[in-house]
Amino acid sequence: MNPVNPTKDRIDQLAATLAATHARGGTVNDHTTALPSRREIAHLCDHVLALLFPGYFSGTAVHGNEVAGLLARSLAEGEVLLQAAIRLSGHFGTRPGDAAAPGASKARELAVAALEALPEVAALVQTDVDAAFANDPAAIDRATIILSYPCIEALAIQRFAHRLYLLGVPILPRMMTEIAHSRTGIDIHPGAAIGASFFIDHGTGVVIGETSRIGRNCVLYQGVGLVAWNPLERDEHGELRRGQSNKRHPDLEDHVTIYAGATILGGDTVIGHHSVIGGNVWVTRSVAPGSVVRNKEPELDIRPRRRQEPA
Repeated sequence: MNPVNPTKDRIDQLAATLAATHARGGTVNDHTTALPSRREIAHLCDHVLALLFPGYFSGTAVHGNEVAGLLARSLAEGEVLLQAAIRLSGHFGTRPGDAAAPGASKARELAVAALEALPEVAALVQTDVDAAFANDPAAIDRATIILSYPCIEALAIQRFAHRLYLLGVPILPRMMTEIAHSRTGIDIHPGAAIGASFFIDHGTGVVIGETSRIGRNCVLYQGVGLVAWNPLERDEHGELRRGQSNKRHPDLEDHVTIYAGATILGGDTVIGHHSVIGGNVWVTRSVAPGSVVRNKEPELDIRPRRRQEPA
């Protein structure tokens, strides 16, 4: 049975109704030009991973004398991708009649500055791989960690996106970390400042807010949240205070371990160095260095299971 072709009148009426719905919801891109494509940003994320881990994400082995040449070609391609993404992201928030977004020369300047940070980013990500190997007895070797541990992809993308964030590039850093979030289940805002040797074990459900600062050698388990306290702070007009200037997420000093399901809240909350936060704990105030915080363990009534006799 052949499908009935839709009539032009019905399609036009439906299109008009749908357009009116979009007009009410602000869901149409009415910026001055196109915005970055999620598909292209996902490709950019893959390119960053290839630069940080040569050969691991290309499916081919790379020998020592080939690394520099491979990286040179990949950097050249990456600069083109990054410039294009930065130019499109520069139109974010602009409307017809606004001042022109940054041109090609500014996009190139920002792309070069971000790529020049790659050696520092690569060194930090290597400490993350070492931290995973040092903290997880299930890790057979570092190659297994790079290829299969979600925290490595999430941290690699976030650490590079953080440089773009610091350079003031709009929307692109957040898109990159949300691509990583969708792939790994780990949600790290590009504004978060993270020290060396950071390990997120398992990772699913971890949330790290924009204004969090994390020291060196910290370990988080699945379901940990470093989040803002609600009600959130508002200005004199009742609008939410936004951005880095409004410190609303907690900080971790060096050598802090937080177990699964714990939630740390508030911009004034600091977890002191060498502290341990137990699972499913709710923390709303600062913790002194060297503390252990845990829920009071209930008394358990454990008895041998009664054996059921056959009927």
